[in-house]
Amino acid sequence: MNYCIACTMPLSKEEYLGAKTKEGDACVFCTDEKGNIKTCDEIFEGGVEFFLNLTGGKDRGLAERLTRRNMKTLPYWAKHGTKILDGAIATDEEHETMMNSLQKMGA
Repeated sequence: MNYCIACTMPLSKEEYLGAKTKEGDACVFCTDEKGNIKTCDEIFEGGVEFFLNLTGGKDRGLAERLTRRNMKTLPYWAKHGTKILDGAIATDEEHETMMNSLQKMGA
């Protein structure tokens, strides 16, 4: 399966593809209306919102740590990242708990 180079969203359906770039494919959430990949800060905020929604909006700090951990694993952000990725990342336990929750939801 192909994944978004900016957020790791599975590109399991054609409608999830936002753009094909020389660096790889990006999802509709990580691209603008012209097919350009959004900024690191914009995608970071989108990731935070995603995790906040999953946790009922209870813990922005956790959502930021999870997003940062996810984005820092992607080669795309090694070249295009900003200081927003320099903060704390989710622990292995926090990450595993969230990934288990996602699997249970079928996400």
